[in-house]
Amino acid sequence: MTEPVTESPARPEPAEERQERVFLVVVDESEEMRHALRFACRRARHTGGRIALLYVIEPVEFQHWLGVGRVMEEDARLEAERRLQSLAADVFAQTGTLPILYIREGHRPEEVLRLINEDPSISLLVLATAPEGSTPGPIVSHLMKNLRSLKIPVTLVPGHMSDEQIDAVT
Repeated sequence: MTEPVTESPARPEPAEERQERVFLVVVDESEEMRHALRFACRRARHTGGRIALLYVIEPVEFQHWLGVGRVMEEDARLEAERRLQSLAADVFAQTGTLPILYIREGHRPEEVLRLINEDPSISLLVLATAPEGSTPGPIVSHLMKNLRSLKIPVTLVPGHMSDEQIDAVT
């Protein structure tokens, strides 16, 4: 009579070998971004992941005087840094970890795809949709046209969800 074969439980990977889940949130001034950030922070906290924040500085269209254009670019850069530092404090309060911060210059939808393709540590893009009756937004529209170039999953948080509803699903 043979003894039953039992599989030994898989050994957990050491922490340094496990790849950390990185949730990318695109920063803008919309209320939807706050929903995406809350969702991502709660998922990161529950899964041991980390948040990455991307702020894209749109190109300055003011070309009449070069000096004025440079001042506008510097102001935009300072505003990006201030905004990211403020959000980084929010992320730390919600997750207990500091986020990865990215500042890029260009068109936001294109820079999102470019960053995802350049940084293999990013494992999920979290966006929120606009409230009902609105258009999906430039990033979601751009992604829908370029689905084949995406290398990671995308989570769309409905823009009409309350904080309590987001908390309940995360």
